[in-house]
Amino acid sequence: MNAKRFLWMAVVAGGSGVVAASTMSAQPYPQRPVKIVVSLLPGTGPDLIARALADKLSGRFGQTIVVENRHGAAGNIGAEAVAKSPADGHTLLVSLNTTFTVNPSLYKKPPFDPGNSFRFISTLAKATNMLVVHSSVPVNSVAEFVAHAKKGPISYAHGGPGTPGHLTMEYFRLLAGFQTVPVPYRGNTQLAMDLAAGQIKFGFVGMTGVAPHIRAGRLKGLAVSAGKRWPLAPEVPTIAESGYPGFEYESYYVLAAPTGLPDPVAALLEGEVRQTLAAPELQEKFRAQDSLIDWAGSADTGRRIEADAKLWSGVIKATGMRVN
Repeated sequence: MNAKRFLWMAVVAGGSGVVAASTMSAQPYPQRPVKIVVSLLPGTGPDLIARALADKLSGRFGQTIVVENRHGAAGNIGAEAVAKSPADGHTLLVSLNTTFTVNPSLYKKPPFDPGNSFRFISTLAKATNMLVVHSSVPVNSVAEFVAHAKKGPISYAHGGPGTPGHLTMEYFRLLAGFQTVPVPYRGNTQLAMDLAAGQIKFGFVGMTGVAPHIRAGRLKGLAVSAGKRWPLAPEVPTIAESGYPGFEYESYYVLAAPTGLPDPVAALLEGEVRQTLAAPELQEKFRAQDSLIDWAGSADTGRRIEADAKLWSGVIKATGMRVN
């Protein structure tokens, strides 16, 4: 189906919450171009999937869908902009789960309340991080890495406060009992280059940036942070099976709208996104970026975010991670 979709929108009488059936009218959605705000840099996983959705949905809706990158503050800048937008479905957000699960505890004064600022439409895709070490480091397993790290604080690279690499290492060192010196980078490109060059020797990083260096022997991949072996690197064990049962960290990409989005619009978006993500060519495209399509509906997405927020609140308190 490629024609513009129409919704029968009920007009609510006054402030009573009673639907005035006699005033129902056909309202097209979308009525004008839709903007998808991505709270990360161009070229990142959430950006790529947002652009793929925009391309497919624009044809299905018969409206232009534009993608706007508003990155910074670990996703807070873009998320805040969407939270303050009209809740009519014409401004949407694609962001990492950490915007909603981590930032409210990580930041001393978060600019929004995820529980009251957003309506979660769906989960889109997921990615994992890999524990990597420079080839000069004499460790070849998670157990050897932990033994090495316990000799003294290790410096490790991450993409900034609240990013997946930062969170994963701090969570792991809390469980394994070693100390760290986090070294933040402004982007994954320079981070991967410095890891490959041995200027910094440790990190939990996205697989795409380091896979060529692992193949070339400059880096060693010891484990992935996902709960199960990653289909795109099945030979690499998980942290959980390497002596830390229950350890799991996956990044997932969330589509959200400002709270107050009408139910019919939310349901339409949820269904259209699910159908779009089922396309085999889209799934293959993201496998090439070391991401996996992982659609989940609004209810499941909300429950997962709520559970993860509780987990990270405890981790942040225990590790002392805070951003003013």
